[in-house]
Amino acid sequence: MFAGARATGEHVALEAVEVLAPCEPTKMIGLWNNLRAAADKQGWGIPAEPLYFLKPPSCFVGPDAPVVRPASYAGRILYEGELGIVIGKRCIDVALDDVDDVIFGYTCVNDVTALELITEDASFAQWCRGKGFDTFGALGPVIATGVDPDALQVRTLVGGKVRQDYPVSDMVFSPRQLVSLLSRGMTLVPGDVIACGTSTGAMPMRAGVPIEVDIDGIGVLRNCLAE
Repeated sequence: MFAGARATGEHVALEAVEVLAPCEPTKMIGLWNNLRAAADKQGWGIPAEPLYFLKPPSCFVGPDAPVVRPASYAGRILYEGELGIVIGKRCIDVALDDVDDVIFGYTCVNDVTALELITEDASFAQWCRGKGFDTFGALGPVIATGVDPDALQVRTLVGGKVRQDYPVSDMVFSPRQLVSLLSRGMTLVPGDVIACGTSTGAMPMRAGVPIEVDIDGIGVLRNCLAE
């Protein structure tokens, strides 16, 4: 896909296939505190550098796949609707002017979080554990190309009701800035995803209630917490 893929012309009925995540990231880089509205509401300062965590490749699922509660955790599981940047070329130390050359496109992300685990141990914040369980990285339904990320609006619907609705322009670090800054000393490879962070309205998921991350120009990513 990242090396000049060509359409085959074959048509398959959607109901006859399982739609997988649109790429296979070696990692997801997830942003924390990258939306000004959320920072204002929580009383957080504006970061001078991107603040981020990593999600492992074992956590990724596609549209309509269930989010499964790990047997080891009984606490709250949050949805976080986000814009995802998909890298298209192996790169490191990318200048801001060259960022568009290494971005393949954009997708929808539900950055699922086991909230209580992050602060369970007062001596060590467990971001990887709280965000890295199997099925906690939902992606899709497609990777859209030819869109202007700065003009996008991210909406998250819970059971059909809008719970998050925020512009990408509210980000502290824009999508293009994130690629340049995160590539400093960290190699990004085709298929890697940068989840740009979420705004206000992230809430616990309820079993069986669909969570839809809707970004015009990309599509709707739908997943449920398994009952």
